[in-house]
Amino acid sequence: MSKIVDYRKLLGVTKTTELKELKTIYRNLMKEWHPDKFEGVEEEKKLEAETKSKELIEAYHFLVSIAPETIEAALPQYTETISASTMVDFSYTKQTLQLHFQDGSSYEYLDVPKALYVKLINSDTPGRFCRRHIYHEFVYRKVSKAVEA
Repeated sequence: MSKIVDYRKLLGVTKTTELKELKTIYRNLMKEWHPDKFEGVEEEKKLEAETKSKELIEAYHFLVSIAPETIEAALPQYTETISASTMVDFSYTKQTLQLHFQDGSSYEYLDVPKALYVKLINSDTPGRFCRRHIYHEFVYRKVSKAVEA
């Protein structure tokens, strides 16, 4: 949860902030921290602004990708992928489980406990395990699109 919490704290938003409000907050922060605003001042301040703006961009895109509105809009495609496409590979880093599907799409599941990942590794049928314990239990976001046939 730390990645989500950190990004929310950086943008100053809460769990209940709607997408439209998030966009407004992000734009206002970018106006304040845009590197072009720091032209002609110390190089150190400009570098700080560049770093801060990159962090804001990353936080905004991440929070948009896990926003309820985004997930709801992509739900039919997500349901199609997890039900019709076979899981071909998975990886785990810092409580983030990434699942890769046969259709070329990949999803990231956030805050997956290591103990659950170990159970996934030891499972005889990883696809079935994911249907029961992963797909609808964790916050997720799409990280790569399916390949069009």
